[in-house]
Amino acid sequence: MLMRVIRKLDHWIGRISHLLMLLSGILILLMAWVESYGVVKRYVFHNPDPAAYELSTMFLLFCGVLAVAGVERLDRHVRNDMLASRFPPRVKLILLNTIFPLMALIFCIVLTWKSVGNALYALEIGQVSKTSWALPLAPIKFVIPLGYTLLCLVLLSKFCRGINMLKGAKASTQTE
Repeated sequence: MLMRVIRKLDHWIGRISHLLMLLSGILILLMAWVESYGVVKRYVFHNPDPAAYELSTMFLLFCGVLAVAGVERLDRHVRNDMLASRFPPRVKLILLNTIFPLMALIFCIVLTWKSVGNALYALEIGQVSKTSWALPLAPIKFVIPLGYTLLCLVLLSKFCRGINMLKGAKASTQTE
């Protein structure tokens, strides 16, 4: 039963995270175009555009936050196995599939909770950027909890699969 729910959840998380990773790739292209535009406008026409820098930083934030769940789901992130490599294979398996995802999940839950509070506060006070463009920051700040909520779901799914894998391994060792 639990594995059926996890598979269904994984299917939707996979689709959403793949879509967000594609969006991040498109944003990287847009960021390169906006930065090129800003450089040409500044150095060729001697008329800097304040929006170029702000858009680039906003796109960079979106790229990192929206792609992090997909990268974690595909296990394509940078991982430091300094701690896990010192243990036997069975303990390493437990660490990498249950303990580490659980610790990351706790961290991401706190990060999501605090970023929602920050975004709601920005919405409440009508916070805008400090440039002449005066971009409203609340919609931008709501992207952070959105991306990290998806990461929390990926980590929860990874943790549940790890627990299920351990139960399966425990059952197979008991029958032998």
